[in-house]
Amino acid sequence: MKASRLAAAGAVAGTAVLVLSAPAFAHVSVQPEGTAAKGGYAVVDFKVPNERDNASTTKLEVTFPTDHPLASVMPEPVQGWDIEVTKSTLDKPVELHGEKITEAVTKVTWTADGKGVQPGYFQKFPVSVGALPEDADELVFKAVQTYSDKEVVRWIEIQQEGQEEPENPAPVLQLSDAEDDSHGTSAGDTDGADDAEKAAADTTASSGDSSSDGTDTTARVLGIAGIVVGAAGVAYGVLAGRRRSNA
Repeated sequence: MKASRLAAAGAVAGTAVLVLSAPAFAHVSVQPEGTAAKGGYAVVDFKVPNERDNASTTKLEVTFPTDHPLASVMPEPVQGWDIEVTKSTLDKPVELHGEKITEAVTKVTWTADGKGVQPGYFQKFPVSVGALPEDADELVFKAVQTYSDKEVVRWIEIQQEGQEEPENPAPVLQLSDAEDDSHGTSAGDTDGADDAEKAAADTTASSGDSSSDGTDTTARVLGIAGIVVGAAGVAYGVLAGRRRSNA
């Protein structure tokens, strides 16, 4: 009986490690490939994990900020997905580097023309953006994820300072301080567009690296679970040996 209880405790501990590790990867997020410096250009990846066991993600809609409109938004083609870029007239024109902007990209929509993101997988959607604002520390991109069973999850809740992360947080891109190198080039410089194209060309290589990172994380989690179960077994063996000696 005690042996079975120890084995059960080890299994529960291992499961707890896996469960506690999962939420960190459970929501739609946005990360730059390299840096996202104020005033510069960058390629950012919208990462979409599939949270369901019986449905695939078939659509992603990302709303771009209008308080800090981006003059250049260029999605990279993704195999198996149709892309629609929506431009809208701004309620209030914005002046960027001496130029008045009256229209900007306000939404990018990816729609699967096949199976989409199946259970147990995630998909990255790269977009070249710029010039990034110089007067902001972050950009908020509200996202809507649609599943094959018509379920819709709205990742639109904004994190409030000093409070816990909301249940459905909106993707947030953190901006770093402007740099002297190419990542910090402003829209007024002639090299800005070249930097965006160079960043877009690096997308494929970066995607492979990110996949490796995900594999490493899974291996570490499984390793921790194995250690917990192994420790329980060793403890039981020691106790059993002592009882035999005393007998």
